Amino acid sequence: MARYNLLLPAMGESVSEATIINWVKQPGDIVNVDDIIVEIATDKVDSEVPSPVAGKLIEQRFQHDEVVQVGEVLAVLEMEGDDEELAMSAATLNEPLIEEKIPSTSTEIPGLQQLVTDDRVKEEEPVGDAGRFYSPLVRNIAQEEGISTDELERIQGTGLDGRVTKQDLLDYLARRASQTDQGGQVSDEGVGSPNPPEPVKNIEPAAVSVSGKDEIIEMDRMRRLIAEHMVHSVQTAPHVCSFVEADVTNLVNWRNKIKDSFQQRENEKLTFTPIFIEAVVKAIKDFPMINISVKGTQIIKKHDINIGMATALPNGNLIVPVIKNAKDLSLVGITKSVNDLAFRARNNKLKPDETQGGTFTLTNIGSFGNVMGTPIINQPQVAILAVGTITKKPAVIETEFGDVIGIRHMMFLSLSYDHRVVDGALGGMFVRRVADYLEKWDMSRTV
Repeated sequence: MARYNLLLPAMGESVSEATIINWVKQPGDIVNVDDIIVEIATDKVDSEVPSPVAGKLIEQRFQHDEVVQVGEVLAVLEMEGDDEELAMSAATLNEPLIEEKIPSTSTEIPGLQQLVTDDRVKEEEPVGDAGRFYSPLVRNIAQEEGISTDELERIQGTGLDGRVTKQDLLDYLARRASQTDQGGQVSDEGVGSPNPPEPVKNIEPAAVSVSGKDEIIEMDRMRRLIAEHMVHSVQTAPHVCSFVEADVTNLVNWRNKIKDSFQQRENEKLTFTPIFIEAVVKAIKDFPMINISVKGTQIIKKHDINIGMATALPNGNLIVPVIKNAKDLSLVGITKSVNDLAFRARNNKLKPDETQGGTFTLTNIGSFGNVMGTPIINQPQVAILAVGTITKKPAVIETEFGDVIGIRHMMFLSLSYDHRVVDGALGGMFVRRVADYLEKWDMSRTV
């Protein structure tokens, strides 16, 4: 009997780990090709891992809510036949599973999948001097932050078998930074100890009174992630907001004129969101220091312009799919991307990598009838733009014959930005430039 190691597949360059949320198959269950074995979660996206082979599930390597690194063995399946006779192609979520070829003197067969028996190939894992396992992600972070192997060995791990997880390492770095800022040295207290020290600032939440008529609702996994992400952003970046009101009458009239013919030709609805995204991309080209992130005292200026668009889900949660390389897309291309990502987001069909790598975020709060808002920055970005509802209102119009009052389509744009690296002048000029691109819309434009 041959054994097959089902690995956590690669799900994009920026996705390195996932959380087990549900085992669809249990040990002893018969599995067919493409049967779903386990459901996983990466950041805010839930995905399924199918089986590329047929057999019987004999072992689950991880339990519910445990974090798994890309390339680690999720489960072991037992298959009929001899090792030498079995050759399978791996059907995966997005990209091929991490594989190892079986050494052979015969001609290599393309797509040959690793088959592991008890007494043959042993899985190789990166370990420390003391035999402790460290994932590639943890090792990379440690290397970037200058953490020696000895220092890494002393960190208390909360993962499976005491492994150091990404969060363990980030918590340690936060403690080290806070102690360094206070002029002290990093203490070994809590490193390799079951009782780590309390954070420098430990603010207790206010007491909440609950009556017999109140309903207690436990946050789901996505809501907990959103809550943690928002708190982290506010604690990281000093938020400042700038507001601009824009006259988008020409834009509204142009869209009303061409939207039907556009839908007939492209089989896509032309909403305002892709138009706003196009204006944002143009403004980022004019002010590239909005398209940055911060790492310590370093400013990382991004080459690509990847626009995240905040999307409300039917369950009330929020997700931010990302339009990659938006500067290379036409308005038609942006429209197709917006519609596709929004549809798949609402139907839980997004791939994990499609919510990663954003460099700037747009949220259209006008779709809910809101006039303006002060959105929270989507870390590690440094700015987020909220566009409000388009409303008819009286406005002053400057003409060659003097000023007149007319009915115009007006909207507010609200930009929240990280005041550590974006000053009021840059933030104000950027949001004004976005408004200028929308106000000066060419009524004769063709798409």
